[in-house]
Amino acid sequence: MAARVSVDEMNRIMREDVPMAANLGIRFESIEDGRATARLPFREDLLRPGGTVTGPAMMAVADVVMFGAVLSRIGPVNMAVTTSLNANFLRRPKPGDLLADGRLIKCGRRLAYGEVTLVSADAPDDPVCHVTCTYSIPPEEAR
Repeated sequence: MAARVSVDEMNRIMREDVPMAANLGIRFESIEDGRATARLPFREDLLRPGGTVTGPAMMAVADVVMFGAVLSRIGPVNMAVTTSLNANFLRRPKPGDLLADGRLIKCGRRLAYGEVTLVSADAPDDPVCHVTCTYSIPPEEAR
């Protein structure tokens, strides 16, 4: 099945409807049905003591990627919202871009559940964070 939203459309949605994601510089790089990948560009203000990227920044990009994965399945429904997000930080990422790859595990009529793996762009085989996320999908009449 083809994705119901494109990379360009998701990047536009981020700019217009999710300004915090736009302010962080998050940009989608790929979208397929049930899957999305985005980049969090490195910025000095995203570092915490110890020289590592902050957890809140990693959770933000994971949430945005899951939003993209959900919309890839249901189309541009801006009122799909996060109901649960659990992040497991696996190792400290060095300063640098982070890549987040999200995939839906299950997408029903009212709930979508998936996972996101974050890696440092320079170490794509060594995850820094694993996130599980549930999204609430509004009923057809509320879209």
